[in-house]
Amino acid sequence: MKEITAKLLAKAGDAIQSTEVLLAAGQIDFAVGRAYYAMFYVAEALLNEKDLKFGKHGNVHAAFGEYFAKTKALDPKYHRWLIDAFDKRQVGDYGVEVELDAETAQNMIQQAKEFLSTAQEYLQKE
Repeated sequence: MKEITAKLLAKAGDAIQSTEVLLAAGQIDFAVGRAYYAMFYVAEALLNEKDLKFGKHGNVHAAFGEYFAKTKALDPKYHRWLIDAFDKRQVGDYGVEVELDAETAQNMIQQAKEFLSTAQEYLQKE
């Protein structure tokens, strides 16, 4: 595993820990944001192993879809989760009219944990 990949996976783990602290403090919008970033770092780590780096979130989403979801190298649900998490992060970061709930945040945290675990298993096999 490449050094940057390992660092991105560690960063994803740190983001997941942060989500739990934020959720416990009632900071739901920020917990949702960190859960998205955990998934984003995982996607970046996987793409980094293929020597693919991108400057924009949309490009990471698209490349992850192309290289991992469409090929079924990983379950396509992770691609859906990544995109859904991005949308919820946008609401949490920029929305003032819509509130996210604790159940949504908890679900995203579980998805981020599963995504990270699956990526680690995938990379160990590669």
